[in-house]
Amino acid sequence: MAEKAQQQGYPSAPANGYSRSDEEAGRAMSDEERRQKRKKWALYIIAFVIFQTGIIVLFSMTVMKFRTPKFRVRSATSFETFDTQASSFNVMMNTQLGIKNTNFGPFKYGNSTVAFYYRGTQIGSVFIPKSKANFRRTKKLNVAVSLIAPTNLASNSEWTNDVSSGIVPLTSTSRLSGKIEIMFIFKKKRSVNMNCTMNLNISTKQLQNIKCK
Repeated sequence: MAEKAQQQGYPSAPANGYSRSDEEAGRAMSDEERRQKRKKWALYIIAFVIFQTGIIVLFSMTVMKFRTPKFRVRSATSFETFDTQASSFNVMMNTQLGIKNTNFGPFKYGNSTVAFYYRGTQIGSVFIPKSKANFRRTKKLNVAVSLIAPTNLASNSEWTNDVSSGIVPLTSTSRLSGKIEIMFIFKKKRSVNMNCTMNLNISTKQLQNIKCK
């Protein structure tokens, strides 16, 4: 009887000693696999965050960056009137102006005026109506500019010498005020200044050495 009870109360040990070791090894491998998967997911998440951050930084530095457009004199293609006597200076030139907009959105500006000067004395101006320069484009404006010397220049020796030499130095100034719109949501006010110097070559009837800041 005692032998039978002993057999019933204490089950016999496995035939070999590897069953428990196999179960423990399986659990260890399962835990290691889960750790590896967690590491991979963590690396994926970190890489995704870095990628998204890079995209946001690149987007903010390119598309979302507001740049001030440039406004300048480009050329004078033809002259309808060309009386270049020192005492009766009268020149009508067809001039091309340019508004360069490098933003990813249009630049809408109001009315303005471009003034032309000879050594600080205004000798002409032209009206610029309100409009817009489309994004990543240069808006070209063809305008007729009338340059007429005021009577007080006739007695100015510097003026008579420049006209006689055939090279009349000119400057042009203007200011465009408006707004830049990006993605139809973000808006920012911008003012564009024109500050150009050039020479009117009387003999060749051309604007030369145009330089704008």
